[in-house]
Order: sequence, then structure tokens, then C-alpha cells
Amino acid sequence: MYIIIYIIKNISSIIIHGGKVLKVLVINCGSSSLKYQLMDMDNESVLCKGAIERIGLEIKGGEENVIIKKGGDKFTYDKELPNHTDAFNEVKYILSESEYKVIDSFDEVDAIGHRVVQGGDKYTKSVLATKEVVEAVKELSPLAPLHNPANIQGYEACLNVVGPSVPQVFVFDTAFHSTMPAKAYMYAIPYKYYEKYGVRRYGFHGTSHKFVSNRVANRIGKDISELKIITCHLGNGSSLAAVKNGKVVDTSMGFTPLDGFMMGTRSGAVDPSAVTFIMKKENLTPDEMDTILNKKSGVMGVSGISSDDRDICKAQNEGDDRATLAHEMQAYEIAKTIGSYITAMNGVDAIVFTGGIGENGFWLRSTICSYLGFMGVKIDEELNKKTVKGAEAELTKETDRVRVFILATDEELMIAQDTKNVVENL
Repeated sequence: MYIIIYIIKNISSIIIHGGKVLKVLVINCGSSSLKYQLMDMDNESVLCKGAIERIGLEIKGGEENVIIKKGGDKFTYDKELPNHTDAFNEVKYILSESEYKVIDSFDEVDAIGHRVVQGGDKYTKSVLATKEVVEAVKELSPLAPLHNPANIQGYEACLNVVGPSVPQVFVFDTAFHSTMPAKAYMYAIPYKYYEKYGVRRYGFHGTSHKFVSNRVANRIGKDISELKIITCHLGNGSSLAAVKNGKVVDTSMGFTPLDGFMMGTRSGAVDPSAVTFIMKKENLTPDEMDTILNKKSGVMGVSGISSDDRDICKAQNEGDDRATLAHEMQAYEIAKTIGSYITAMNGVDAIVFTGGIGENGFWLRSTICSYLGFMGVKIDEELNKKTVKGAEAELTKETDRVRVFILATDEELMIAQDTKNVVENL
């Protein structure tokens, strides 16, 4: 009965548009941050976006924690906001009342879409946020303790401010990977740990992988159901996905975002015995070891310089051996993963680079592709060096057997599209 009443209340806000969702607000919450983006779905344009940082924290002199991006302009100011409800009230004020406003009233917002990191086995697609769904997502929090609680905070903040009249939708990072077969997502540990605790490969960055795989199919001019695509989301956190005929058959991140290949501060896959060996030698607790693997390893740990790829490139150009080693290890591990996915799909039609490093790291792209010469991959090196972040480019020729692309991801647009589809089909 609750769900029926909830849906009736939610759809009332879009009846005036004839059932059509015109404006969607996308929310992505962290434990002390709230990113927002208001989109006009009539033409899929961004009306305003920004972020509120340091929620619940003291704002010291000179720290401007409220960020607004409207058109080509950026505005910032500082304001202490004790909790996410206060932060969302500030977003509401910015969008509909402030000097930066882009709508006359918050009533113009037809739906709100939330990024939710972990949907477990339960949620394989985006869903309307009902009381039942919210409780289920809370129960999944042990699988994503840093993310799911914050995502729920964002939902509850919106509910506190606008009430149930505006439908809210959960878009799950794990959903796109839910098509993986058991042979890809199961770990070779006692099966009871999967049954009792849900220990298995889930994969993350699903919204990004879904967006760029569909985008490359459009670029190629074929239906995604006809293609074998490897998507490389490379940033401070990185993952690859093997997308065969529009469905994920494997992905590099696992039970948590720590698995896979080395990243900015994450180790990626490591011999489990090496982990327990270090713990015993250093007398470390599980939490201390978790911090080392997640925050002190990867490119940062090997180089001893930084987790920022720009710093590593600079050091490498200056002849730093450990920076060079970190880069070489990263490229090698990514290339190995690509090779394994070519095997898993029995071929590949396109490889896509996206994310901050995927779009900017020309050295990494070049080195990764150099391992794929056996497939006939030969990229345009001059174009590879010239391409800048946000620009789309094909580094190969239309006639090549394997085509290589740089595409900017747009997770917020993907969330907005899913939100629109869910609400319009209630």
C-alpha cells in the first residue's frame, strides 16, 4: 500500500507536463560532499552544475566550499553547512532563488537521480527510490561502507527539503556489470562466503562504462548488440570492462574498487599471501593494511612522488626512475587486462579510453596500444599527443580491424537519462 501511495504522489509532479520529464537534478553525494547537476532533458543540456564540499566541517579562512558552474562561468563562495539537508537547501537556493538561478521555482524539477555505488545482486537496473528500496540499499552498506551511507544521506536530504512530491531514482554503479556470468564474478574461495556475505566480483564505474560503450557504438555506426568493446575508465580510480553485444562479460574491479590493476593510490590485485606476510612483519591491523592498500599504494606507492598522473609525467620526463617504473607497470597491467578481455570475448572491435587519465594521458595510451600490435592496432601518434580532455577522437582508421577511440564520459547524463526513463514509465 505504501509503495502505491508513494508512486501516486511522485507522479503528480509530472502530470502537468503530460507525463514527460523535462528537468532532472542529478545528485552524487560523498560523506562530506554533494555534487549536483541540473539538466534540461528536452535537449539534454546542462543548466547549472557544481559542488558543495566540507559538509559538516569547519570552513577556514579562504576556503570556498560552494562551487557553481553556469554556462562558461564559475562562481565560488564559503558557507558552513552542518549536514547534507542544509547542503541540499543551498542547492535549491542556488538553482531557484540566488543571483545564479536558472529556474524560477524548484517546482520545475520533475525528478532527482542519485548515484548509488553498490546495488549488490538485488538491483540490476535503475529503480524508483521507495521506502523498501532505501532500506535494501542501507542493508547493502557493508559492501560499500564509504559510499552507500553517503548516497542515502543525499536521498534523505532531498526528501527532507522537497518531500515525496518529486520522484527520486537510484542509479547503481554496479547495475551495468550485473550481466557477468558466474564464472567471471565468483572467487575461488569457499562458496559459503558468497552465500553468507555476498563476496563476489561486482565491478564499479558501471555508469561510465555504459555511457562510453553506447557512445562508441554510435560513432562506429553499428548497434551495440553487434560489437565487442573494451572500455578503459582511467583516473585516480580505474577499471576496464569487456562489453560483448551490449552486455558486460567481465570487469576489473571486484568485491571492492581495490581489485584490478594499479591505480593512483590503490594497489590493484596483489598476492593475498603478500598482504598477510606484510601484516605479520609490520604487526598491522586489518584497518591499517586496508589503508596501505587503498591510500598508500599504486602509482603513489611505487613512485614515492604523487598519485596525480601529471606529477608522474613531469618526473618521468625529468628522468626519475621510479616514476618511469610506476608508469610502465600501470601500462603493462592495463594491456594485460585488455589482452585477457580479447580472449574472453573471442575478439574485439573497439577499445575506448575515457576518464581523466584516459582522456589526457597520451603516453599511457600510446604504451598500452604498443602491446596490441599483434592485433593490427596502430594509432595515429601525432593525433594521440594533440587530443585534449573533453575532445573526442578516433586514433585509428575506419578500415582498421580494431578501432581505438578517446571519448569523454558523461556519468551525469547517463544518470539523468535513466532517471527520466524510470519516472516516465511508472
